[in-house]
Amino acid sequence: MLLEYDIIVVGGGHAGCEAATAASKLGAKVLLITMNLQTIGQMSCNPAMGGIAKGQLIREIDALGGFSGIIADQSTIQFRMLNTSKGPAMWSPRTQNDRRLFSECWRRALESLPNLDFWQDMMVSLLVEKGIVRGIQTALGITIKSQAVILTNGTFLNGVIHIGAKKMAGGRSAERAATGITEQLKTLGFQTGRMKTGTSPRVDSRTLDYAKMEEQPGDRLPGKFSFLHTTPLTQQKSCYITYTNPIVHNLIKDNLADIPIYNGQIQSTGPRYCPSIEDKVHRFADKERHQIFVEPEGWHTIQVYVNGLSTSLPEAIQFKMLRAIVGFEKAKMICPGYAIEYDYFPPTQLHYTLETQLIQNLYFAGQINGTTGYEEAACQGLMAGINAYRKINRLSPVVFKRSQAYIGVLIDDLVGKGTEEPYRMFTSRAEFRILLRQDNADLRLTESGYAIGLASHERLQKVYKKKEEMASVFNFLKQWKIQPSIINPILATVGTSLVDEVQSAYTLLKRPEVDLNSLLLLDKQESNVLSTYEAEILQQVIIQIKYESYFLKEKELVEKIERLEHYTIPSDFDYLALKALSAEALEKLQKKRPATLGQASRISGVRPADISILMVYLGR
Repeated sequence: MLLEYDIIVVGGGHAGCEAATAASKLGAKVLLITMNLQTIGQMSCNPAMGGIAKGQLIREIDALGGFSGIIADQSTIQFRMLNTSKGPAMWSPRTQNDRRLFSECWRRALESLPNLDFWQDMMVSLLVEKGIVRGIQTALGITIKSQAVILTNGTFLNGVIHIGAKKMAGGRSAERAATGITEQLKTLGFQTGRMKTGTSPRVDSRTLDYAKMEEQPGDRLPGKFSFLHTTPLTQQKSCYITYTNPIVHNLIKDNLADIPIYNGQIQSTGPRYCPSIEDKVHRFADKERHQIFVEPEGWHTIQVYVNGLSTSLPEAIQFKMLRAIVGFEKAKMICPGYAIEYDYFPPTQLHYTLETQLIQNLYFAGQINGTTGYEEAACQGLMAGINAYRKINRLSPVVFKRSQAYIGVLIDDLVGKGTEEPYRMFTSRAEFRILLRQDNADLRLTESGYAIGLASHERLQKVYKKKEEMASVFNFLKQWKIQPSIINPILATVGTSLVDEVQSAYTLLKRPEVDLNSLLLLDKQESNVLSTYEAEILQQVIIQIKYESYFLKEKELVEKIERLEHYTIPSDFDYLALKALSAEALEKLQKKRPATLGQASRISGVRPADISILMVYLGR
């Protein structure tokens, strides 16, 4: 192996895989170092990708030229578009995946990159000279030099696994923890904290009675994540739904003394929005039952993931709890659920590029920054890989605005506000979510991905073709005129006002009650013209027509807010000279040193009055 690289990526999880992919595709000589090369791209928790807002992140990664969407498509066993009963801003793709195949596909994808080398070992310390990272030292005593290092350590930093009263060091079940890194970073001045997450027991599908559960099939016409020509599913595996009950709840209540988070064994903060079953029963005592999702782990395995039953109860109690659930009366447990505590570093210590403020050319991505979820980790890895490459090649950084991407929202939240509990992405976190839909991620970001050097020419041409076809459909709908006598019967049927003059199909489709299929029934000739376009094109056009007024309002708001981004703040700005600033704003601004007024306005504790004072001063 070489002993010197452009960039070293530490960790082979979702963040590490995307970081290594981005940096090596851009042209850097990259080393991916991980403690176990057999667990690259491992799905440590449930075997699924996407979901509410998370699906948007995967679509954005794909549009930029990352691999997560492609890997998810290659290993999918079920596809569902969530929230279709709501507006398109809420639609979120989700796949159930073959756990083993997902990891294998990641390994093959990474091994196809000629600039990427692998090394199985544990990093124990960073090499730092005069505030700049120069490489790493491994447990085998090997010194590997580099121009930049990206840490994506997941839950491995001083990880401790809890199952009842049992405690064991580990970053994941049957895998050792990473030690020494936190301690060194503390000596370099970094603040650190502890977080907790957990996972559910796995059971033998042969011992479950699916007839007693609710079947949850995939979509009739399954979609996919990638905007490229990955193969859509032709067959799918169903998931199933069952519920907890008072017997399960009483088992938990009777054993609170054995639950680490309640007996004081665990002191750290767990995920608010993905709580353990103990938390659910304790916090929502009025609920008689909670949903349990029974998720197959692959095409050719008996192993099933019991989603919704994350727990750190003793394994004997877990077994009793499982058998008290309808459909699980004869269940055999393959491995118990567990809680895991690990070190993280508050992300307010980062620049918006994910480079640390204290050490140049050192980047953090994933759960080390306090996030939870494969998708949140993957998009951070992608951006860290891009920016590490650009930094060492003296290129301008890439930072997406909140109005450009969910990725921008996530990083802006982390760096500007920080997090004291595992951060999970939601559509509600994005104030411009009508603009940031999963269906238009390619239109929003592929040109940026191509300019960066990640998105291929094939992707770019596909986007150009999509835009041309959409323009053609828009033009066609505006020119398609429909007589009142023809359209009024349909308008009466759907309960909307009638018209007394000729209307274009474009104008009629602005009405929520009118859909394209109804109009196509009116004219076979026009229907034949539109049938030449793919459903994706037609859907994109209809969304833009129906939500046009909302798009315009959001764009106006974006322009108003982005004016603040044009007010740059010098890096050596003396905030102490502004006596009118609030004490909290002064403290936060001195510490964070935002680059623009826009960034300053999003820092927790900085008031609108403080921004006004800064604006006046900078204006002078």
